[in-house]
This record gives sequence, structure tokens and C-alpha cells, in this order.
Amino acid sequence: MSGIGALGRVTGAVWTLVRNDALLPRELDHAYPPQVVGLARTLRIFAGSGARIGRPGQRLARSLEGMGPVAVKLGQMLSTRGDFFGREFADDLARLKDQLSPFPTQVARAEVERTLGRTIESLYAEFDDPLAAASLAQAHEARLLDGRKVAVKVLRPGIERRVADDAESLALAARLIERWIPPARRLEPVAFADTVIRATLLELDLRLEAAGADELREVMALDGHMTAPRIVWDGVGKRVLTMEWAIGWPLSDPAALTQPGLDHQATADKLIRAFLAQALDHGVFHADLHEGNLFVAAPSQVTAVDFGIIGRIGPAERRYLAEILWGFLNKDYEGVAKTHFNAGYVPAHHSVAAFAQALRAVGEPVFGRPASEVPMSRVLMQLFEITALYDMHLRPELVLLQKTMTMVEGVARRIQPDHDIWTAADPVVRRWMARELSPIARIRRFADEAATALHNIARLAENPPPARIEVRDARREGSALLWFALGALAAGAAFLATLYLR
Repeated sequence: MSGIGALGRVTGAVWTLVRNDALLPRELDHAYPPQVVGLARTLRIFAGSGARIGRPGQRLARSLEGMGPVAVKLGQMLSTRGDFFGREFADDLARLKDQLSPFPTQVARAEVERTLGRTIESLYAEFDDPLAAASLAQAHEARLLDGRKVAVKVLRPGIERRVADDAESLALAARLIERWIPPARRLEPVAFADTVIRATLLELDLRLEAAGADELREVMALDGHMTAPRIVWDGVGKRVLTMEWAIGWPLSDPAALTQPGLDHQATADKLIRAFLAQALDHGVFHADLHEGNLFVAAPSQVTAVDFGIIGRIGPAERRYLAEILWGFLNKDYEGVAKTHFNAGYVPAHHSVAAFAQALRAVGEPVFGRPASEVPMSRVLMQLFEITALYDMHLRPELVLLQKTMTMVEGVARRIQPDHDIWTAADPVVRRWMARELSPIARIRRFADEAATALHNIARLAENPPPARIEVRDARREGSALLWFALGALAAGAAFLATLYLR
């Protein structure tokens, strides 16, 4: 029955989009290929009265809001890319960030007391009506007994069931796409859906979000590009989270960018550098950086809230990311191409030189031009065509990173329309390259790898696999390998130290 229910919800979602003329809106008929125009006009036979109310973005926002939390998350991401879809379209979707319909304050108060096991009055001197409502939760302004102003996040009633239904529907839709739309298979729809579902499920335990916020606040303090409010642990439970009040204006409020003394360029730079420093230097990053989760204060302070989605990448992925960014910064297209091949992002049967040529075709028209003059929708389409040409598949482990990079760049351009992401990224990437690819760093990495190898050899020597040799012989071979590894380590360290000391 659950499969039938999921199919019904998927069908219902498509029907909602068709009824609101939000699937293939009439305003874009001029941009569709001929065969798509025919399909769009056929679908409009079934459109309802909602198809004539509002602009395309407004109709899509209205449709997504009724579909559930996962659909709203998609709308939030689209709303950050006015340079892709048009400023008006993005603005129409902006209400999905924090302006959804709230649930009653008395319900929120009862949930706080039930979750924390104490009365509202025992923790909060004041507890006001909701000031922002999103797809999973809403936020209330409150004040602690010691006078500190705080924000209290409370999950929506019954949201766990809604998310479970959404997850089931998304998984089914992904399977249908993978089965019936062969060109989409390289986008790994099933793996993508699994990543989105996993991230959304983790958002339903606010104790985990509190831990992520606390961790990232410590990470942010090391670089100073971004800050995060302190967690009030006495006010944290599975369905309730309390944190100190964020400084500044939410970027979802248009007045945030008109506040006196705000340095738009520095603020946009800090946003980009904060994200890159988190990802490259620490391997952990805030993965939901839309305007509703960002506060700015003059002259250029950036504060993040809502840490429900935390992204993590390993050392290898961090190195590939840095090398790709560094290559683009220096217009080293062959180096960027080699990194893609070394990482396995491009199948080995393709030509490195030909892929470098394709990257040059993307990069050269962009560099040195103001962002407002760069047609990002065209760049995106060109990148999509290149990934298809070179059989590149979506990497599930990088979904959150890629999503957040797209989102952060869009927000930065909203803050500063002529923002240059490459100039902003340069000091962070340069610092990483100098530190991680220096001779000393290579010695350290070589030593770590050697230590791991020695540990594995020692374990092999102590616990040899069944074979037709005596244990004494295996240990002798293990000892020989151990001394060989130690010798190689010493020789390598001496060689790299010689390079460093020149």
C-alpha cells in the first residue's frame, strides 16, 4: 500500500504543477523546443483557475508549498539563483524561505513544555508569537530568565509523517526517472534522492542540529569570516532548539541590504570565504546557506542560523576541490582536467587535452568580466552539455557541496550584483594550497600514510591469513616489509626536507 500511496502523491504533485501552469509555464513558450511547446499546450487543457493567477514564480511557490518540506527545499534553492532564472522569478520563490503559514503559538508552547519536560516560565521570561515559519519548523522570539534574547525553534506538528511521505515519494520519482529517462541516469537520481532524504531526516532531531551549530561555531571562530549564535543547551530537545539571538538583519528582508554602513563587497566576499574555509580547511560546512538562514550587520558581519543540514567531505575530496579552484584561478585548464581524471570524475577513456579544451571554452568568456555581464544560465547549460559529452555522473558524496556552492554564489550575487567569486575565493584557496602542498605538508602526509601502512603490516604479521607457510616465515616477511617501509619513509623525508631547506 505504501508504494501505491507514494505513486499517488507523485501523480498528485505533477497534477498540481499542471493545474497551476507551473510545470511548463506559458510565459516561457518562446524558449521551448517545438516538441515541448506542443506538450505544454496540451497540458494546459487541464489547467485550473490557478493557472491564471500570478506570475510563474508565484504559481510555482504556491504549488511547492502544498507538496511538502522536500519540495519547499527545492524552491528555496531555486530562489537563490536570480541570475539563472531571472530576478523576478527568484523573488517570487523567496517566500518559501521563512514566510510560510505558522502554526498557533499555544501549540508551540505546549510542544516546548512536552519536549523539555518543564514549564515555559521556568526557562523563558518571555515567549512571543512566531516571527518566521519554514517548511519543517518555526522560530519564536523569546527572552531567558537572565535577560538574554533568544530564538526558539519548534518543529511543526506531525512533520515527521509529512517528511516520511515526501521521502517515499521522492525515492519513487527517482526510480521512475532512472528507469524511463535514460539521459538522466548519469545524474544518479536514486543516489541524489537518497542524499536529500538522509539530510532531511537528520533535520528532524534538533539535538543533532544543536550539536552541528556548536561545532560550526567553533570552526567559524578560527577564520572569522562568519559567526554563529551560542546554543542554550537547557532549551534543547528533540523537537525544540534554543539559541542566542542572531546579530543583524535577515537577508530575506530586502531592508537588510539598505542598512546604513553595509559594505556589500566585503559582505559577499566573507560569505564565499566562510563557506570555502569551512569546506577546505575543516571538511565540515553549513549546507543550507539561503537568505533566510543568513543575517548581516554593518559593516560586513555575517551570521548563520539553522544548522539542520551539515555537509562533510573527506581529505581527498577537499584536495580535489582546492586543485580545481586553484587551476581555474590560474587558468590552468589542463591541471583542472587532470584533477577531474585523477578523481575519477571523468572516465579514463576520454582525452585529458580535449576535456581541458572544453573547460577553456567555459572559463575564458567568464574571467575578467563583471558578474552582472555573465549569463550564468548559459554557462550552466554549457557545463551541463560538457558533463554529458564526457560521461560525467553526479557524485552522491558531493551533492551537498555542489548544492551549497550554487546557493552561496547566488546569495553573494544578490548582495553584490558584480561580485567576482574567483577574486573572493583566491586568498582561501591560495592559503590552502600553500599549506597542504608545501614540502613540509607532503612530509607529514607521507609520514601519516607510512604509519598507516606500518600498522597494517604489523597487523598482517601478527594475524597472517591462512597459507602454506609457517607463522615464523610470515613474521619474518612482515619484519622485512616493516624495515623497508621505515627506510623508504626516512629516505623520502630526507629528500623532501632537502627540497624545503634550499
